[in-house]
Amino acid sequence: MPVVLRHSLKERGMDLYETPPEATEALLRAEKLPHWIWEPAAGRGAIVEVLRANGHAVIAHDLVDYGYPLHATRRDFLFEGASPYPCNTIVTNPPYKLAADFVRKGLELCPKVIMLLRLTFLESEGRSDILDGGKLSRVHVFSNRLPMMHRDSWSGPKSTNTVCFAWFVFDRDHEGPAILNRISWTKD
Repeated sequence: MPVVLRHSLKERGMDLYETPPEATEALLRAEKLPHWIWEPAAGRGAIVEVLRANGHAVIAHDLVDYGYPLHATRRDFLFEGASPYPCNTIVTNPPYKLAADFVRKGLELCPKVIMLLRLTFLESEGRSDILDGGKLSRVHVFSNRLPMMHRDSWSGPKSTNTVCFAWFVFDRDHEGPAILNRISWTKD
């Protein structure tokens, strides 16, 4: 059995793993998104580019300047005071070490928050407030593994993805249990 090496948080740096375009395209097939969207952890624009190519206006920010032309860099989403007008929906692939904080902050700022997360995000008592509180409305689970998201500046061997991902849709107005939906990133 191969040995799986995990790198420390320090080695992972800012936790940038660019979203494969196929993941965002699958979200567009599964969810009706508004025209204006906020991407607060835009990185190099992987999600932004797909959304814009599909007619959405996206306000994009990131804490780090990766050289992608964003509306703003060096902006820490967790310290935002308001959503950029007229955005009322967030779509992002947050740093996973801060994913729960991103969901909580996102729901303070916008009525709808959509995040690409590992399916294991469901497995925590520490996230009960956002998972069991009725605001998780839908989980779009990939029925096939997404193409591998390698860490920014990764120069090691490329591998296939062994992690299950899903788009988690949180909605302030939602009440009741979440709906589980299986989606595919291939266009079958």
